[in-house]
Amino acid sequence: MASCDYCNTTILFGGVRDGELRFCNETCHQNACVVSVAGALPEADLSLLVEQVHSGPCPICEGPGPVDIHRVHKVWSLLLMCSCRSDPCLCCRACGARRQTAAILYSLALGWWSLPWGLIMTPIQIGRNLLGIVQGPNPLQPSDALDEAIRLDIAAGILNSQAEAQPLD
Repeated sequence: MASCDYCNTTILFGGVRDGELRFCNETCHQNACVVSVAGALPEADLSLLVEQVHSGPCPICEGPGPVDIHRVHKVWSLLLMCSCRSDPCLCCRACGARRQTAAILYSLALGWWSLPWGLIMTPIQIGRNLLGIVQGPNPLQPSDALDEAIRLDIAAGILNSQAEAQPLD
């Protein structure tokens, strides 16, 4: 059996081929292309851009930085179904704490309503948000998550501009 060269999921039938590589679907294929381009970006230019974003204004409140990636964790559940999410948020520490606090309230209201996963995952997601509020990323230097997010965003932009520049057949 084959496995996806991007996410390592086992591929039972079909998939997408790109030369010797095999992907479980087109999304993984596109993500692998973005990661490939991101790996080829010049490190010096990228470091400068990451530092500019980190020391720039918050994109949410437009207040002073430092700006970094803050993770916001939510859970909701109903009977036998439970859904957990962890979303990145590019913002200042105050905006990150506000979003994490809102996610705690959301999870408190909607997370407990399934057995057993709602009862297990709700305190975990609340704890992760509390830890993010208390610790958060280091304000003195950009995190690896910010570096990766900017790198992937630039790579996706490069691929999109190349796709738009190609004439349709």
